[in-house]
Order: sequence, then C-alpha cells, then structure tokens
Amino acid sequence: MTESYVKKLSTILLDAVTDKDPLVQEQVCSALCALGDSQPEEALRAWEEYLRQHGKLAHPYRTMILRAMEVVVSNHISELDKDMARAIILLASSEMTKAKELVYDWQQAASNVLVAVGKRFIGRVMEEMLSKFQPGILPHCFVVQTLANLSVSNVFGMVPFLTSILNTMLPMLGMAKHDTMRVVFCCALQHFSESTLEYLANLDQAPDPTVRKDAFATDIFSAYHILFHNWLQSREAKLRLAVVEALGPMSHLLPSEKLEEQLPKLLPGVLALYRKHAETFHVSKSLGQILEAAVSVGSRTLEVQLDSLLAALHAQVCVPVESSSPVVMNNQKEVLRCFTVLACCSPDRLLSFLLPKLDASNERTRVGTLQVLRHIINSAAAQMEVKKPFILSSLRLPLLDTNSKVKRAVVQVISAMAHHGYLEQPGGEAMIEYIVQQCALSPETERPGPDSEDPTANSVRAVSISTLYLVSTTVDRMSDVLWPYLLEFLTPLRFTGALTPLCKSLVHLAQKRQEVGADALLIQYDDSKASPRTADRLGHCRQPSECFHHLFPGTLPSPYAITTRLLAVSSNPYLGDGRGVASLRLLSVLHRDIHPLLGQRWATTIPLLLDYLDEYTEESLSQKEWEEKLLMFLRDTLTVVSDNTWTCQLSLEMCKQLPCYSETPREKNFLYKCIGTTLGATSRKEVVREHLQELLETARYQEEAEREGLAHCFGICAISHLDDTLAQLEDFVKSDVFRKSVGIFNIFKDRSENEVDKVKSALILCYGHVAAQAPRELVLAKVESDILRNVFQCFHTKDPALKLCLVQTVCMASQAICSSAQAGSFHFSQKAELVAQMMEFIRAEPPDSLRTPIRKKAMLACTYLVSLEPALEEQTQADVIHGCLHSIMAVVPVPEGEDGHQESLYLDTMHALEDLLTSLLRRNMTPQGLQIMVEHLSPWIKSPRGHERTRALGLSACLLRFFLEHLHISALVPFHNLGLLVGLFSPRCADLWSATRQEAVSCVYSLLYLQLGYEGFSRDYRDDVAERLLTLKDGLVHPDPAILLHTCHSIAQIIGKRLPPDQLISLLLTMFEGLGDPDKNCSRAATVMINSLLKERGNMLLEKVPEIVSVLRSKLQETREEYVLQAAQHSVYLLASQHRTAVVSSLLGSPLPFDSHTCTLWRALAVEPSLTTQVLGLLLEKMSRDVPFKESRAFLLSCSPDRVATLLPLAATCALREVTSAPASGPAVLELYPQLFVALLLRISCTVGVQLPRNLQAKEKRSAGSALAPRNLEPCSSAVDALQTMLLRGGNEDVVQRMELEGAWELLRTSAGHEEGVARLASAMAKFAGPRLPLVMKELVNSQSSVYEIQRVTSTAFLAELLNSNVVNDLMLLESLLDNLAARQKDTCASVRRLVLRGLANIASSSPDKVRAHGPQLLTAMIGGLDDGDDRHSLVALEAMVGLARLLDLVEPRDLRPVLLHVAIRIRPFFDSEKMEFRSASIRLFGYLNKACHGDCEDVFLEQVVGGLAPLLLHLRDPQAPVASACRFALRMCGPNLECEELAAAFQKHLQEGWSLHFGEFLNTTCKHLMHHFPDLLGRLVSTSLFYFKSSWEDIRAAAPMLTGFLVLHVEPEHRLQVDLEQLTAALQLLLKDPAPAVRMKAAETLGRLVKFA
Repeated sequence: MTESYVKKLSTILLDAVTDKDPLVQEQVCSALCALGDSQPEEALRAWEEYLRQHGKLAHPYRTMILRAMEVVVSNHISELDKDMARAIILLASSEMTKAKELVYDWQQAASNVLVAVGKRFIGRVMEEMLSKFQPGILPHCFVVQTLANLSVSNVFGMVPFLTSILNTMLPMLGMAKHDTMRVVFCCALQHFSESTLEYLANLDQAPDPTVRKDAFATDIFSAYHILFHNWLQSREAKLRLAVVEALGPMSHLLPSEKLEEQLPKLLPGVLALYRKHAETFHVSKSLGQILEAAVSVGSRTLEVQLDSLLAALHAQVCVPVESSSPVVMNNQKEVLRCFTVLACCSPDRLLSFLLPKLDASNERTRVGTLQVLRHIINSAAAQMEVKKPFILSSLRLPLLDTNSKVKRAVVQVISAMAHHGYLEQPGGEAMIEYIVQQCALSPETERPGPDSEDPTANSVRAVSISTLYLVSTTVDRMSDVLWPYLLEFLTPLRFTGALTPLCKSLVHLAQKRQEVGADALLIQYDDSKASPRTADRLGHCRQPSECFHHLFPGTLPSPYAITTRLLAVSSNPYLGDGRGVASLRLLSVLHRDIHPLLGQRWATTIPLLLDYLDEYTEESLSQKEWEEKLLMFLRDTLTVVSDNTWTCQLSLEMCKQLPCYSETPREKNFLYKCIGTTLGATSRKEVVREHLQELLETARYQEEAEREGLAHCFGICAISHLDDTLAQLEDFVKSDVFRKSVGIFNIFKDRSENEVDKVKSALILCYGHVAAQAPRELVLAKVESDILRNVFQCFHTKDPALKLCLVQTVCMASQAICSSAQAGSFHFSQKAELVAQMMEFIRAEPPDSLRTPIRKKAMLACTYLVSLEPALEEQTQADVIHGCLHSIMAVVPVPEGEDGHQESLYLDTMHALEDLLTSLLRRNMTPQGLQIMVEHLSPWIKSPRGHERTRALGLSACLLRFFLEHLHISALVPFHNLGLLVGLFSPRCADLWSATRQEAVSCVYSLLYLQLGYEGFSRDYRDDVAERLLTLKDGLVHPDPAILLHTCHSIAQIIGKRLPPDQLISLLLTMFEGLGDPDKNCSRAATVMINSLLKERGNMLLEKVPEIVSVLRSKLQETREEYVLQAAQHSVYLLASQHRTAVVSSLLGSPLPFDSHTCTLWRALAVEPSLTTQVLGLLLEKMSRDVPFKESRAFLLSCSPDRVATLLPLAATCALREVTSAPASGPAVLELYPQLFVALLLRISCTVGVQLPRNLQAKEKRSAGSALAPRNLEPCSSAVDALQTMLLRGGNEDVVQRMELEGAWELLRTSAGHEEGVARLASAMAKFAGPRLPLVMKELVNSQSSVYEIQRVTSTAFLAELLNSNVVNDLMLLESLLDNLAARQKDTCASVRRLVLRGLANIASSSPDKVRAHGPQLLTAMIGGLDDGDDRHSLVALEAMVGLARLLDLVEPRDLRPVLLHVAIRIRPFFDSEKMEFRSASIRLFGYLNKACHGDCEDVFLEQVVGGLAPLLLHLRDPQAPVASACRFALRMCGPNLECEELAAAFQKHLQEGWSLHFGEFLNTTCKHLMHHFPDLLGRLVSTSLFYFKSSWEDIRAAAPMLTGFLVLHVEPEHRLQVDLEQLTAALQLLLKDPAPAVRMKAAETLGRLVKFA
C-alpha cells in the first residue's frame, strides 16, 4: 500500500511537471523534493520508473525530474542502498547519453545526478562510466564531463582511477574531430590535473599516500603534446582557451626535463594567444601557473624567454582597465602575479626592462609601468631592497610628467615606497615634494572634460592628499623624514593649494614629537647655509611670486613667516577644504616656536576661533565678523608678546609677503589690515612712517580691493598714530613719487586721467578711513584742515570709482563728526558746499536704474551733514528732498530672485533715503513740517505706477512713526491737518499692491496716535480702538476685494470713532475726491469708508438719505458700485416695512432664475428682525401651498413618468434662500427654526430626481454658460442651498462644516446617497444643535404619515440616526423615539422597515444601559428582520444582522440564550454569499454570538462553531478586506469556546486588527494546534475545505488545499482513516488543472504532503 500510494502521488506530480507556468513547475519540483525527503527510496524508484515508462516525455520536463532526483540523492546519499544507487546510475547514464547530439540542460542534469551518487558510490559510478568509456571508441562528451566533475567533487575517490582513465583517454584525443568534444577533453585534463595536485598536496589525508607525481607525468605529457601542438592551433577561440586553461595545471605535472624542453615552445605559444583573444584572463592565469612551474624546477630557459615574456606581460598591463569589467580586472591581477614570479627570479632583468619604459611617449605605457613597479615594490620587497637607489633615480622623469593618470600612478608608487623605506634614501625628498605639489593642484584644473577617461573619484589631488596624510600618520619610519621638512612647503606660493593637508600632517607630526619631548622646541633652526638641493628647488626667494618667506639661516621659514602665512590664509577659512581650521591648529601646536610667551594665551583664544568656525558654514559665515575676530586675535598676540623688536619683524615680514597675494584680493585686503594692526602696536614712529611710505609707493592702485586694503591699513594705524598717518599721506601727495606717477601717466594721454584718478581714489579713501577710525577727540581739529582739504580738490571728476571714494570719505568724515561728544558745538563751515556736491553726484545718476552705491553713500553723507550746524536753508532742504526722491522713486524694481546684489543695493539706498528724510524732519517737528514732507511725497502716493506708490507710502509710514516717537507737546493745540492726511492715506488700504496696503494702515495708525498725542494723552498710552488697526492688517495681505473692502469698512469705523467732529467735513471732501482715483480698488474703498462714516456719524447728514433713495432705479441700471447697491437695499427695506405682502408677491413673480438685482432686493428684506420673521412665514406658506411636483410623460412610450417641479414652491424656496443668506436674518431664523428646518428637509426629499419645467431648463442652460451665472435653480440643489443658508443663519455653522467635510450635502442631492446624507445631517444636528431637536422631532413626527413615501423614508432615517447619539437621553426623547419607530415596523415600504431596525440598533451606541430593559423587544424586532421576505439578499435581513451584532453584548444572557442557535443557523448561508456586505455582516455577527457565550456554550452551539471554523479560516483570504477583517474578529471570538488555550492564543497573536498577516505561517500554526488537540476533526475540516476547492474566488481556492496540506502535515498518521484519500487526491489532481497558477501551486504543495499518509 505504501509503495503504491507514494507512486500514485509521484505520478500525479510528475504529470503536473508539464505545467506551462514556471512558478507552478517550480512548486511541483519542490513537492517532489518534499516527497523524496519523506520517502527517498520509494520516491526515487517511482521517478526512475516514470522516466523509463515515459520515454517520449520532452527533455525540458525530464530535466526538472532529474534535478529533483539530484536534490534528493544529495540530501539522502547515506540512506541509499546499492540496488537503488545502481538503478539511479543506470537511469542517469541512459538519460545523459540517450541523445547523441548535445542537449545541455538535460544532459547536465543527468550528469549532476551521477556526480551526486558518486560522492558515495564512486566505484559503481565509475563502473558505469568506464563501460561507456571504452578504448578506441569516442565517448559521449558528457561522459567525459562527468568524469571531470567527479574528480572535483571526490578527489580522493577519483585520483586512483586517473591512471587508467588517462591511458584510455589519450588515444581518444586523436579521434576527437569536433571542437566541442575537444573542449570537454581539455576541461577534463584541467580538472584531472588540479585534482591530482590537490591530492598530492594533501597526501597525509589521502587513502593511498604512495601516489606520486611521476605516475601521471608520462600520460600528462602525451596529452600535453596533443593539446599544445595540435589543438592550440585551432581557429575556434573557445577551444584555444580551454587548451590554455588546461596547460596551466598540467605544467606542474610534466617531468622537469620535459618542461624545460618544452618551455621554448610553450611560452611563445601561450603568449601568442594574447594577440588572438580579447579576454585574456585565462591566458594570464595559465601563464602564471606555467611560470611558477618553471621557477619551481629552476628552469634556465626562462632567462632566454624573459624579454618576450616581459614585453607581452607589459602590454597586458598597459591595457586600460574598466572598473565595471571584472574579467579585465582579474586579468590585471594575474599579469601582476606573473611579474611577481619574474621579480623573484630575475629582478635585475625586470628592472632593466621596466625603468626605461618610464620615458615612453605613450601614456598607457607609462601608467602600466608604474603599476608594475608599485606591485613589485610591495610583493618582492626582499629582492628590491638593494635596488632602492636605482629605482629612486629612475623616477626623475615621471615626476615631470603632466598627464593626470601618470601622476596618479606616480603618487601610488611613492606611497608604496614610503612603506618600504625608499624615501629615507637620498632623493626621497623629491618624492615628498612631488606629493605636496599634487596636493596643491587646483580642483578646477583637475576636473575632467566630457570626453576624458579620468575618473573624478580618484583624482590626482585626492589621492595625493590621502597619501600624504596616511604616510604622515601611519608610517612611523617617515616621522623623521617629514619633520621639519614639510614646514618648507608652508610659505612658497605654488604650494598654497596643499596648505590644508600640509597643516594636518604637520599637526600630527608635531604632536607626536611633543609626546616625546614636551618642553623642547619643535623647530631647530640650522645656522649653516641652505643645501644646494633646497636652494635650487626654492630659488633662494628670488621672486616674490615664487617664494615669500623670510628664511632664517637654513631653509626653514621663520616664525614671522609662518605666523603671517597662516594668519593670512585663515582669513578665507573654508577655502581649500577648510584651511582656516588647519592653519589655526598648526599655529596652536607651534606656539612655543612662534614665541615662548604665547602658549597659555593661544590655548584659550585659538579654540574659541575654531568653535566659531564650527558654528557656521561657508555660506553663513560673516566675513567681516570673522576678520575682526582674527584681528582681535592678532592684537591680543601682540599685547602678550609686548616686544617692539618682535612686532617690527612681524610687520616687516607682512610687508614682504604682501605682493604675493595679488591673485587673492580678499587675503591681501586682510593682510593690509594685519599690517595696520601690527604697526599700531609698535611705538617706533620711524618704523611706522617707513612702512606706510613703502605701502604707498608699492600699492597697485588699479585694483579696487588693493585700494580698500590700503585704506583700511591707514585707518587702523591711525587709531594709535593719527598725526604720523596724516603726515605720511600729506608727504606722499607732495612727494616726487606721486608727482612722477602723475607725470608718467601724462605720457599716455588716453590713460593719464584714469590712472591718476585711481591713485587719488586710494588717497581719498585713506583719508576717509583715517577719519572713521581715529580717536573722535582728535578728529574734529583735523577734519577740515587736514582731511577734507585734500578731498575738495578732487570733486570735479567723472570717474565713478573716484566719485564713490569721495562720497564714502565725506560720509565717514561726517559720521565721525556726528559721533563726537563735541558735535553739538562744532560749526561745520563747509557743510552747505558738501551737501551741494553730494546732490550733484545724486542728480548725475540715471533716475530709472541703480547700478552703483553712489546714491546710497551720498544720501548717508547728507543725513549726517544736515544734523550738523549751521542749518540748511528751506529752499536747499526742499531741493535735497526733491532731488533724492526723484533719484530713487522711479527706479524700475528688479524682478524678485533675479539679481540679489542689485536688490540689496536698492534696499540699502531706500534705508539711506529714510534716514535722510527723518533727519530733515527732525529739524522741523511740527504739523507744518510733517505736511511739507507729505506734500513732497503726495505725487508719488498717487502715482499710476505701483512700485512708486509702495515706496512713497513706505516713506510716509516711516516719517509718521518718527514724528510720533519724537512728539513733544508743550500745550494742547489742534492737529489741524488730520482730516486731510487721513483722507489721503486711508483709501490706499485697498491698493492693488499688498505692501502699499500695509503701509497705508501704518500711516493711519500713526495719525490716530498723533491726534491722541495732541489731545494730551501720554506717549505710552494704548488706545483699544486704534490698536484694532494692527489686527486688521492680516485682512489686507490677500488681494481678495471682498476682504479688502470689509477691512476698509472696519478701518473707517475706527477712524469715525476717533476723528474730531470738526475734521469730518475735510475728511469726507478728501475721500470724495478719491472716488475718481484711477485705482478702482481705492475708489471702492473710498465708497465703503464714506458709507461707514455715514452710518457711524450719520446724525450730521440725515438730510442726504432721501436723495439717495430717489436715485435707486437709475443707479441700479447705470452702475454696480457698492454705495448704489447699499442705497437700493435701504429703499427696499423701507418699502417692505409698509407693504410686506405686496413686495413679497411682486418679487415672487420675478422671472426664474432671479437675477442679481432681485437677489439683492430679497436680501434687503432681512434688515429688521420682525420684518424678516413675517417675510419668512409668508414664504413657508407659499412653499407648502402647492404640490412639490407634477408627473408627466416626456414621451408617449416612456415606461415611467417624469417628475416636474411646480413653480410657486420653487420660487419660494429660492427666495427663502436669499432672505436667510442675509446676516441680519438670524433672529428671525431662530424664531422659526423647527418649521424652516423640517420644511426644507422634506422639500429636499421630495425634489430628489425632480426636473425643472422645460422653459426653465433652457434658461438654466443659457445662464450656466454666461459669465455671471446666477444661483443654481435645480429643484433639489436649491432646497439644499436654502437649508445650508438657514443653518448658517441659525448659528449652526458647525453642522454645515461637518456636512461639507463629510460630503453629505452632495449625498442629499442623489437618490443613492439621500438616506446616508439625512443620517449624517441628523448626526451633525445631534452633536452641534441638540437643544433644537425636541421641536424639530415634533415637526418630523407629524410628517411620518405623509402620502409621499420618500418623505416617510427621510423622516425615519433622521429619527433613526438620532438614536445613535446620547443627546436623546439628555433631552429625554428615547422612549418617544422608540415608540414612534416601533409603530413603523409594519410600514409598507421596505426602506422604512430597514431604517426602523437601524434606529433600534442605534440604542447600543446612545443608550447602552437601556438595552437590557428593552432587550426582548429589540431581539424580537431583529429576528423578525432576519425573516423579512423571501429575498436571499434582503437588505432588511442585512440590517438585522448588523443590528444584532451591535446589541448582543448588551442584552441579558437569559434573553439571548433561547435565540443563539436559531440565529447561528439562520446566518450560516450568508457566509458564502456573493455579496460582500452579507458575508462581512454574517461572519462578524457569528463572532459576536461566540463572544456572547463567554467560553460557556452548549454542545449544540459548539457544533455550529466547529462547522464555521474552516469557512472562517478560508475567508481570511477573501478578496474583500471587510470580510477578511470580520473573519479575524470571529476567529478571535471563537477561540475561547474551543477550549484550547494554544489555539486561542494563536488567534489573538496573529489576528489583531491592523496587523499584517502571514497567512501561511498562521494557517500552519492553527492546523498544528487543531490536529494536536482535536485530531478527530480532521475528516470534517478536510471535507469542508473540499467544498471550497470549487470556490469562485481564486484566493480561497488556493487557500483550501493549503488548509488541507497543513492539516495533513500536523496530524498523526493513524488518523488517516478519517480522510477519503481517493477523493482528496482526485480533487487535488483536478486542482492541478485550475486556470489560476496560484491554485495549481498550492495543490502541488499539498500533494507533496500527502506522502505522510503513505
């Protein structure tokens, strides 16, 4: 029985191997393997028999079966008996050799089976193989391949056979005519040789330790002869490669004398293959093996072949290596291995060959040579030891190579040299210098072009930096070589790019030396002369551009040179990979060598500088602040040293280094500042004068940065030496040097003015910085006599740079005067002249563009000048204001983000203008003075160009704030021009430009506080009304006209409250003028403000109202201006208050849809609450007077009549919407709230799907296409809109928002979503409008007897949803609602009956404590719902199941127990319903039934639990997520009733909501516990799962065999009798033909597990 059943399963699975889906095939093979793992011998026998009996089975399927056999054999080789092994061997041998032609996959699979069997039964396999390996007969190629693979997998078993195999095989080599066969023979010889070598290398473990290499030598040589002399000459590349692969290991087995004899032919033959093959890895690998064999026998022939070997190998190294090609990379490694072999045996010949190649013209040759050199330095260190000087000297030419790839290779060679002691030899310094040179390369110059092959990741600079640091930090022997030698590279200019890596390496080296000798100086200066080598290299500092350090005796830079250099480069700290940090750290380490007193101070100050740099990035660092910190550090250093000699030496060094920074203006500028700081610290005046004179004589005046730096230097120096600095400047102006310069310039007529102006610019700028920096108490006495005297001589110039310097100098001098303590008493006689000159410069600038900072600087100068005595004349002041405004206001703004520099310049210039105007206003702080300023700005405030208005309002706001902040009132006087100013600014609160609006509010705000100030209020007083202006600013940000006008209305109210009565007329007159403003927004704002003022202060203008009403009709036709519409609304209000009924009837008679004028008039009726209440009552009466619709047939043959709305209720609905939309209608809406709410809700229900009359449909279409479409006229939508408006007006904004958020308004409009929309409305009302519900409910109950079915559904849906809220308890509505709903249980409408059940179930949510009291009534209603009608998919039954699920937890157990079984039986058919809702509800209810038992259920109910277990498990794979979720819940609830803790725990662990479920893992665990605790359920569960084999859902069909498989997996075999194996097997066999691949896969998997029942 066992054998036949295993055979049957095998046959079913083997038949399924032919499945077309690869995944199914894979699963079938896995099932076969599982079958084989369980019953290996029987399975293998069945497979063997199957293959024998199905000879016509296609080879791809035979291949899969053979692969399964290989897996089983490999896993169970120890369990196979000899007979089974023999049968498998015979089968595999037959399969392998059945086809004479090559079928690779099939024959390879069969060969693998033989190899797997051969790991244990090598003798039997060899017997079979040798039977097909007969002398004189060419064997099947896979016989040979199998023998080769056996030699690899079972070395010790195969090598004893090799002698006989080789004896048989050698004659066959001559018989092999096809290249394929020859390749196989080569492969076999390769593997035989490798196995032999492995056997010989492990003789101590071998079964026969007497085996010797000689035993194979003759045969191998014979085979070698054929391979080398015959087959290697083949045209087939694959064969040649196979031959050469074999020759490598074979060479180790050749007799020594034969190898020596063959080498002259063998080596050239192998080398020749380099020319024939693109991929040469196998050639190089074999060549390396041959060379190792030759060296091992001490071959002399190798010397003869060495030149050709080296040439060929060198050519291979020079092949460009693609990083993405592992074959080429591996070839390079093998070639370098060959060089290692040659280096060990012939180092001299190798170097003689390699080193001349370093001078080759070909780049690849040079790079390849350097790669070999690096390799042999590392791999043949002993042989290269004595060659170090020779190798070092040979690298002189590569050091001059400019090719980046060669450079990178040289750096790598030098790195290898460093590790092996080469750099300690003479000549090693040149290697170090070369590394530093490459570190100094600019990253930009190294960036390769688009066609370059250079990889950016391995750039020369990056490799060099890495090499220098690694050599400095990891190679201990290099410490004495690099220190202090690397210091020599700090100061030469050409090594600037290497400063960061240099400093890092020097810091590390210095710290290591400090650890050894803590108190010793790190730098020992040698008094002897510099060595010729160093002198030649550094050029004895002949040119500043080459080297600028002051050399102490010897070659090391002096402490002054180091300090200057490191301080200068630190000014640009993030350049060069962060050289600022590196430089400062090196300074810190060298503190004792710089000066003995600096250690303690620098230990504190330098870390602070480093921390500062850590806090910022290159983008965020303020260059000015950083330079100031460095200068402070320098001043502190000079203070600590306090040595005039040391300070003078440092300043001398700084001056010497200055010319070398011409290419780096920022660093040169900073060095100028350092010079000024250093000179300021010395007390030797002659040194100061000498250095300043030298700086003036040598400065490069053509460069702006140079002029700036020179000026800074003089300014800083003047802090301590003002007289000497001024004297030196005066001397230079008078000196021959200056005159010669001018004279020389005059020779070149076209250049003379420009060159002279540059010198003048620098000198004038120097005077300015001297004035700005010098002590204030000394400046006043010299500003006119010594500083400005020379400035005045240069004013008549056209050079922009000189102009800017003149303006800057005047500005700095004026600022210096103003900041002096004696500025108030200083009489500046040249003030007017300077102001006039500044204005001339301003007027000369183009008015429409801003290119230079001349305007800004000139305005700043004027700002300082106007505050000095004597005061300017009025006309001069007016000219200054007018000129400055015209120079900046019309400048065209730069588009945002386009030019950051110009935008910044504009902002700075505007700030300068603000400062100037406030400075002028300060001289006349009166309302008249303020009025004068505003008059200057007024044309710009009214400008048609937006940017000019914005600027003007901004300046006005600034002036008003300044005036307010500095207001001093000595007596209560009127602010007589308040109305004029407010009238000018306030309409601008609606300007098209947002910034203008904001500034206008600020102006009004300041004016109101000015009025309060003139009324006597203190400056710190805060007025609540005026402060509201600030809160209104937010409403002016967005350009929405409605928001703007509303905000303007609020602003006008604020103005009205604080405006004195006497100012009202002037304000209104000014605003009336604003009605004609070209900016329509401002015109509208004026209108709003006028009306607001009339409302607030209308007691003064009551006589104007009749005039406004009289023009109502004409104004409505002429214009749509806001004030006209307001007048019209007022008129309608007056009319309606006298003739209410007539007005309402007349307006209702207006054509539908209402136009905008009619809508406006309707809204006017909501002005007064009592009137509004009466109007709304009339509209409700009109709406209910007529039927809501009439039925008519559009076509005679139409199946159902169309519903067409009646006109009077429709018009009344639209009117009601318009009236309630007015804010003032709120009180009336509240008074009629329940009537309005119910009427509109029922109006919505009876207009769902109702159409407009045909004449109105055409109108609606035309109006929808017009630009100004009126409100929606569609009957239902108009009713929904009216209800929304009514709720908003009734204070229920939250209800409207909640409905909008949930999309409920749209649901109300549709037939399909109407019920849900009503329910959501009821929910929102219960939450946000609870107190309104009793009256609303009363009105609704009256409607439940409506003749319209839809109205009964709507009212029932609303009341049912109310029971879902706790508000029914708060309002004591529960009992009445229950009675009302219970009365509707027998309603003829199924929807009403369904909604009644929903409402009854909702008690579980709102009043769970009341469920027990009403339990029997509720259960009776729900069970009645389950039996409602005969429809299988009755929605009433669905509602009953959902309701029961909600109620079960809350009813009394005694009420529940009698109905449990009935309910479980009634819902069971729904588990497999086609409709997802029924499946989900029934399964979830089943879960609640289990939960209600609390683990204590009767046996009869337990049967229902067990019966539902399998469906629940399988529906976890239901395609609908709600069903799967319900299954999770139901299974968790079933767990306790099954009385199995492990199973309940598994359900709890895996089936939590929201957790991902690994279905296979869960099902496996579940089945394990089921079969352990309830093995008797096996038959029942399997039978149930068989039912689902035919499920219409693919996932469940796949899960059903999966469930069966896991049950079988975990049940004990003795329970097999519960299962009808024949039926199960047949069903699974049928599933193997299922159209879904996933189902077929699971069926195959389960079949593999059925072997357990075998």
